[in-house]
Amino acid sequence: MRKQREDLLQAVYESGRELSTAAVMFHTKLSELRGLSATEGKAIDILMRFGPMTAGEFGEHSGLAPASVTGLMQRLEAKGVARRVRHGEDKRKVVIELVGDQGAAAAPYFADFMTGLAALLEGYSDEQLRTIADFSSKAAAVQQAAAGRLGSG
Repeated sequence: MRKQREDLLQAVYESGRELSTAAVMFHTKLSELRGLSATEGKAIDILMRFGPMTAGEFGEHSGLAPASVTGLMQRLEAKGVARRVRHGEDKRKVVIELVGDQGAAAAPYFADFMTGLAALLEGYSDEQLRTIADFSSKAAAVQQAAAGRLGSG
């Protein structure tokens, strides 16, 4: 491999680590300000993005084990941000759904970040933005798959 490519790949890996750490720390602080753990905050995000779901479905989206999902859902209920209800079509199933507008509740904490991000993205062409979106999506899938394998062996 060419030295220039090796250096570029290393820069991508390092910037990914920086982004990952910044995201974890941001979401940890944001969740703390809302009286939540970082895991609870991201659980709310999953429910906001995908809507009400069963515990099994939540486990698939989050990679958490069933017992962890149950405990997490109990904590979200106790904090009044989610509730378990009977499935609309199959009354044997229970789904977890958000209580209230959790996006609106979190929006004030995101305002400054989103303003800065919008300004940053203005500096990229449409083609560059497509590349960034493609990479981000594929990198998330690689990371989710790796997380799933952590629990399996």
